[in-house]
Amino acid sequence: MKLALIGYGKMGKQIEETAIMRGHEIAAVIDPYVKESRSLMGTEIEASFETTKNLAKADAAIEFTQPDTGIDNIRDLSRRRIPAVIGTTGWYDRLEDVKRIIKTDGSRLLYAPNFSLGVNIFYRIVSCAAALMDSFPEYDAGGYEIHHNEKKESPSGTAKILVEKILAAMKRKKTPVWDTLDHRAPLPEELHFSSLRIGAVPGIHVAAFDSSADTIEIKHTARNRGGFALGAVRCAEWLIGKECGGVFTIDDFLEHI
Repeated sequence: MKLALIGYGKMGKQIEETAIMRGHEIAAVIDPYVKESRSLMGTEIEASFETTKNLAKADAAIEFTQPDTGIDNIRDLSRRRIPAVIGTTGWYDRLEDVKRIIKTDGSRLLYAPNFSLGVNIFYRIVSCAAALMDSFPEYDAGGYEIHHNEKKESPSGTAKILVEKILAAMKRKKTPVWDTLDHRAPLPEELHFSSLRIGAVPGIHVAAFDSSADTIEIKHTARNRGGFALGAVRCAEWLIGKECGGVFTIDDFLEHI
């Protein structure tokens, strides 16, 4: 397939490498902050006739940019009816707006806070563990995540989903609390999850269950961006094969597998 890459930072470059390894072609690369590339460059989706022409050749687009540009990119790709895989987070409060845009245009979109296949399997393992632990009040639940010091979002989108999975599985936990607790202890119904930004860590997420006797930790450690890129490209392959329009998540892709 021919792919358009919207955003050509570290993830965009990794996606390009992964896509080519899987036999795909890069039709267009759009990023206002990148000066040189062997692919066609544009400052934005409407940058030039040549960029738009090459974008029209794309079978799908993979978008990893910033929250403040995500919605505009989704709207532009939807208008062109280019199936879009969206890795940008921070716009989920506009999800209903996005669903209306996609439905109106008859387009297709798949989004996820984390495209790592390992992370999404990790979610399912943690959900099962949390459901089991809900029957054992001796065990409290919580967790933490660690990322590189250039990551702007805190907590991570992955952490937010992880906490949602735990809360859905544990009836005795009702409310998430993040980072500091204003010099108080967490309440029994609160799930405490913290964040650390340091160095060049690609990403660590830990769900912990602790009692006075022992601790059980379920941990996912990303070694590099390869797993994220592979998941994004595989989701693009799957999305192209969908005959119906709509908004999908990586869970839909996993259920298909």
